[in-house]
Amino acid sequence: MICSMLNIKYPILQAGMAGGPTTPELVAEVSEAGALGTLGAGYMTPQQIEVALREIHQLTQSPIAVNLFLPQTYECHEKTSLAMQQHLNTYRVKLGISEIHDIPNMSDLFEEQLATVIEAGVKIVSFTFDAPTKRIVEKLHASEIIVIATATSVKEAVQLESNGVDLIVAQGAEAGGHRGTFLNVENESMIGTMALVPQVVDAVSCPVVAAGGIMDGRGMAAALALGASAVQLGTAFLTVKESGANNIHKEAILTSTDTDTKITKAFSGKSARGFKNKMMVDLESRIGDDLPPYPLQHVLTSDIRKEAAKQGNKEMMSMWAGQASGLAQVRSARNLVENLVGQCDEALQRATLR
Repeated sequence: MICSMLNIKYPILQAGMAGGPTTPELVAEVSEAGALGTLGAGYMTPQQIEVALREIHQLTQSPIAVNLFLPQTYECHEKTSLAMQQHLNTYRVKLGISEIHDIPNMSDLFEEQLATVIEAGVKIVSFTFDAPTKRIVEKLHASEIIVIATATSVKEAVQLESNGVDLIVAQGAEAGGHRGTFLNVENESMIGTMALVPQVVDAVSCPVVAAGGIMDGRGMAAALALGASAVQLGTAFLTVKESGANNIHKEAILTSTDTDTKITKAFSGKSARGFKNKMMVDLESRIGDDLPPYPLQHVLTSDIRKEAAKQGNKEMMSMWAGQASGLAQVRSARNLVENLVGQCDEALQRATLR
């Protein structure tokens, strides 16, 4: 059902990881392999989205998706933000870049991003960080666009379905990157994938996509056995040849163990799972929960994280990854998709024989 809905061969979605990993080559190759490639456009300008989509469409005519971040409402406490900026200057000094002593102006590009995606003729759009309103869903449906959104609890999944979304990604606590939580954010429910998926499946009637800790065909088979209609993988695609992830990030994933990641708000002001490093630990110990909210903290730390990546300083980078990162391998995106399908079939056959 989900394959015919998305016009793909295999029930596999590549996560829309923003910030550079989802290159046009990666998105296109995943879709060419029979899965659904997704452009992580959350941080992109409308012009950057246009360019990326043109490049993708030159590489494939297969269906692709675009992932966008729904805008966040937040309170800007000037005293907290300026104090954070002053503390961040200690990192800037270490990196040899200019200190900053003011708060940046924040601009919300969401409506322009969405308009660009619609005009480009994209037929699958996914959202995270909130529930797309009924108005947004109806607008997309009017253009015959399939709407996907992320839930981290049963309550969130029920709200997404009531708003009219077509597919729900059930994101378990094992997942790398930002949490898609939008209800009870201050009291987050860190529900594991194995516990979350069957409960969401029972609570909604639309297809459910399992996400979080799935790296190979065994995880895919387990998710399908729990009632998911498809799986979404992020970390597994970070180390493929077409990935745009920084080489330091890739190496961290390939040498990681099951205990190397943790949930933090340090880099962006929003809960996200990534590798522990000195900047993360320092911000958490010195500042605690008194952080500027997302997306302000994300903008405040962005110059530091970008420069650290350029200089190869892994202690000041945000390197997102899920709890099963130790299973990652270097391969092509096509090979990953094909291996997922083969391993899944084998795992399901073994389970049946037993």
